[in-house]
Amino acid sequence: MLAGMTSTDPRNPRAAQLARFAGLVADETRAACLLALLDGRAWTASELARHAGVAASTLSEHLGKLVAGGLLAEERQGRHRYVRLADARVAQLVEELSAQVAPEAVARPRSLRESSAGSAMARGRTCYDHLAGRLGIVVTDAMTTRLLLSQDAGFALTDAGLAWFDAVGIGLDRKSRRPLVRACLDWTERRPHLAGVAGAALCRHALEVGWCVRIGSERAVKVTPSGERALGSLLGIEAATLR
Repeated sequence: MLAGMTSTDPRNPRAAQLARFAGLVADETRAACLLALLDGRAWTASELARHAGVAASTLSEHLGKLVAGGLLAEERQGRHRYVRLADARVAQLVEELSAQVAPEAVARPRSLRESSAGSAMARGRTCYDHLAGRLGIVVTDAMTTRLLLSQDAGFALTDAGLAWFDAVGIGLDRKSRRPLVRACLDWTERRPHLAGVAGAALCRHALEVGWCVRIGSERAVKVTPSGERALGSLLGIEAATLR
């Protein structure tokens, strides 16, 4: 008999948990919902049904499974049912699973509209609550080059990096249970971008002050002229790399 197993407990409970998680995401409709919710916002069931291209009754059954499985959080306001990803940990799992999909396995766009939307997502998007795509990588690289962020043994803000956030006026919640900084593997760039408390605070600030704006109905964002000036001044990023 294998070590750690007894005749009364033959199975590894972690294996059972992993199997349940895999079963939850191994459905195209549920996967589509999880990817849509990476924008960090709450969606109604009807919005997700239209996005996934299924009937509302079908979507409701899938949402029930995702909520019961702890991947989604649910709240109701009047007649509306809203769902969002349960937490940043779930978002990290979904994004990193997406990054493991081989490029040749990703469906080619079927129309000019799909191609344009895909290009916009690759240029810049939100990954739950932080910046991703080429924009996220450019910002992460600039912070590393200016010694604000260290990537020597995982991601870590340097003393200069902490001072930079203070100087820019971006508050960091250092009492949060989330890591202050974390590397998140980007599914289009195949390189890590900045996540964690600092990544979320930077993204929130960029949207609030108008450095970036959301475009379209997906997670895509673009840098505004004022954002180009700010990122150029603060991080030495050339405007051409942000377009």
